[in-house]
Amino acid sequence: MYAERVLSGMRPTGRLHLGHYHGVLRNWVKLQNEYPCLFFVADWHALTTTYDEPGTIEENAWEMVIDWLAAGVDPSLATLFIQSRVPEHAELHLLLSMMTPLGWLERVPTYKDQQEKLEHKDLSTYGFLGYPLLQSADILIYRANRVPVGEDQVPHIEFSREIARRFNHLYGREADFEEKAREAVKKLGAKRAKLYEQLRTRFQQEGDHQALERAHALLEEAQNLSMGDRERLFGFLEGSSKMILVEPDALLTEAAKMPGLDGQKMSKSYNNTISLRESADSVTKKIRTMQTDPARVRRTDPGDPDKCPVWQFHLVYSDESTKQWVQQGCRSAGIGCIECKHPVIDAVLKEQEPMHERAQTYIDDPTLVRNIIADGCERARKLSSETMRDVREAIGLNYA
Repeated sequence: MYAERVLSGMRPTGRLHLGHYHGVLRNWVKLQNEYPCLFFVADWHALTTTYDEPGTIEENAWEMVIDWLAAGVDPSLATLFIQSRVPEHAELHLLLSMMTPLGWLERVPTYKDQQEKLEHKDLSTYGFLGYPLLQSADILIYRANRVPVGEDQVPHIEFSREIARRFNHLYGREADFEEKAREAVKKLGAKRAKLYEQLRTRFQQEGDHQALERAHALLEEAQNLSMGDRERLFGFLEGSSKMILVEPDALLTEAAKMPGLDGQKMSKSYNNTISLRESADSVTKKIRTMQTDPARVRRTDPGDPDKCPVWQFHLVYSDESTKQWVQQGCRSAGIGCIECKHPVIDAVLKEQEPMHERAQTYIDDPTLVRNIIADGCERARKLSSETMRDVREAIGLNYA
């Protein structure tokens, strides 16, 4: 079947903060060493909620890409590109919209949640209603089978799976499909063909998902199948027709544990962030002036770390001995709040040091960033064009 592939994107909101690093970018850096990865600037997605302030998107996109590179995302390992520079996303989104039931879009959990959160915006637009489908097109056009998300985004991946399934059911038909599939089974060899048929029967009659997984593994190991025959056998296995779009799986990531300067989640909307490339003086000042346990009015007053935002930073950055030192020293008033903050300041500055170094190269020569994105867009267009060729042919828009 298709090769393993990871896809993830971020809306261009400008410079990123430590919450983005701990919540997303560190995971990207890890994944790029494990899978072929595509990471994209979701600028069309940004327009779904900021359609009335488009002037900021382009500048924000370039700043965000520099932050990706500063965090350790490597363009020699991953493909970095801008969504709107790959127009096939829009074409697939349009074609999928022709077969997507309206009710499917209205039931996506984040649809009403976002409308309530952004009630100051008029989000009664077609683009906002359709953004989950655009998100599906982003994934499906690369036949990405792994999408790193948190728990709250799992419904979006399930939606993409349903879209792929519906598309394959509607358009994955070909003349004499079953006859061609049975011919392809014979190419597995007698032993494997028999096992394939047994596993197919167990899955279709009993819903045995272990049988489905074993059959998938069997097909992936088969060396003598053409791509067409492989697709047919995957479709035949699941009772559908030829598989054109790949159903993606959610690659669950841990929720970000990066607190803001006030103890809430780090977010620009709360004005409690530390940017990835913030100056050392600014970082030091922000942490030194952080609010602490209100009970510690005087240096001699004992405190409770669990009620102090600085302790949340220690949970992210400090080793066990430092955390014990904080717990004991705070509760006994053995250390002051400024003393408690010093290890956090040191740890944040140490984490940011290589980011500043990596970023400086691209700040000094912005054409490097442009070239990385141009190369990434070219690679992305090649992959997306292959999918669109198959999609157009399946729908009957080939005009050959």
